[in-house]
This record gives sequence, C-alpha cells and structure tokens, in this order.
Amino acid sequence: MHTFLMTLTIISSILIIVVVMLQESKSGGLSGLTGGAEELFGKQKVRGAELVLQRITIFLGIIFFLSLLSLTWFNI
Repeated sequence: MHTFLMTLTIISSILIIVVVMLQESKSGGLSGLTGGAEELFGKQKVRGAELVLQRITIFLGIIFFLSLLSLTWFNI
C-alpha cells in the first residue's frame, strides 16, 4: 500500500507541474500582484482549453493532497 501511495504522489506531483506549465499566465508577472480587487474578483468566464486545464489542476491537487494524507495516516 505504501508503494502504491508513494507512486501516486510522485505521478500526481509531476502531472500538476506539467498542467500548470501548460496554462497561460493571467498577470504580467509581479506587477499583476498590485492590481485592484475588480481584477481578482471580476466575472471572467473561463472557456475551452483553459477550463479543462483548470479542472484537471484542481483534480490533481485533490489527488495529491489525499495521497499525502493517506501516506501520513499509514505511517503512524
């Protein structure tokens, strides 16, 4: 079980890196951090490939988090 969870953690972490690198940047670097709240909470609809990559990132993040929690639980 430990080997399966460790493999799942490694694969999900690599896939998260790849999927995040495939996504387009939404800000202009560090200058985008000082933007107003309307940019952060604006109603921008994400469509197409961006939506798919965003949902894959969320799914992989959940898998990564749960696999790490499981590894911790089984090592106790």
